[in-house]
Amino acid sequence: MTTREQRKDDHIRLALGHPVTHSSFDAVQLVHRSIPAIKRSDISLETPLDSLSLNFPLYINAMTGGSKWAGEINEKLAIISRETDIAMAVGSMHAALKNSELIPTYRIIRERNPHGKVFANIGADVPLDLAARAVEMLNADALQIHINAPQEVVMPEGGRDFTDWLTNIEEIVRTIDVPVIVKEVGFGMSKETLEQLYGIGVKTVDVSGRGGTNFIHIENERRPKKDQSYLSEWGQTTPVSLLESQPFQQNMTILASGGIQSPLDAIKSIALGARAVGLSRAILTEVESNGLAAAIQFIETFKAHMIDIALILGAKNLDELQQVPYVLSPELESWQRQRKLKERSK
Repeated sequence: MTTREQRKDDHIRLALGHPVTHSSFDAVQLVHRSIPAIKRSDISLETPLDSLSLNFPLYINAMTGGSKWAGEINEKLAIISRETDIAMAVGSMHAALKNSELIPTYRIIRERNPHGKVFANIGADVPLDLAARAVEMLNADALQIHINAPQEVVMPEGGRDFTDWLTNIEEIVRTIDVPVIVKEVGFGMSKETLEQLYGIGVKTVDVSGRGGTNFIHIENERRPKKDQSYLSEWGQTTPVSLLESQPFQQNMTILASGGIQSPLDAIKSIALGARAVGLSRAILTEVESNGLAAAIQFIETFKAHMIDIALILGAKNLDELQQVPYVLSPELESWQRQRKLKERSK
């Protein structure tokens, strides 16, 4: 097994073993509506996403690939995606771009789900020709570009030069003929980051906030001295990142992931402005602990419960969910005020 393959397996093992913390969405309270005045069959949560259309605002977010174990997991995730009719993003495809022998650990996704919505995934340092190859490898419907500076810094063998990221992303956005989603990996986004991305033509982002898989924790566990644990709370939570994104929600498509623990968290994300919500560790844990059938049932139940909450709120579609009133905790309200964030109109 190569060093890269071992790192992929380390990431899976440490992600599965990392304890789940309280939900950062507890700081958001949706306002109850006593008379919803709709019926369940009125509800349709079909979601336009750039030039794509998702049948439901939920997707399996980027996780893995690049080792035998990772390929086995990707096969299961692809079947889950197919059977539940939700989109799926693959994990970072660097391994396959550098070693063609590892391509099957990613391509199995398209083989198992030939007609599903699949997102390829690369880092911000990958040049245009390899970005195009990643899309072609999976006949992908979209391309995620992950940005992960804190992870790189803590990773023993990680990169330390981020000077070309913006120009590289801009070239890919202007050239690749599928939608491009710029995705954080669990440290959240700020209005300054969104300004940078909007300025180079990025239309869709996944703010992916702190609260889910913690790549500083994972990479610190791989350090010989484990000496950077003090950074484990780095970044913005997903609710904070969605508040940061609100001034941009008229002009950009905002996706949310990172610490989504329940269907209520997912609906709160949409109320804060997300157009769709990504799950990763919850699905990984379910399929690895309880098997494929249980993971499929987990997703179907998750979707049904999201519809139930929409019914309680009297919201027939995504646009109406994004008009649901909410109350922020004093901490979130203070963040919004101190950061001078303009709340979206309701």
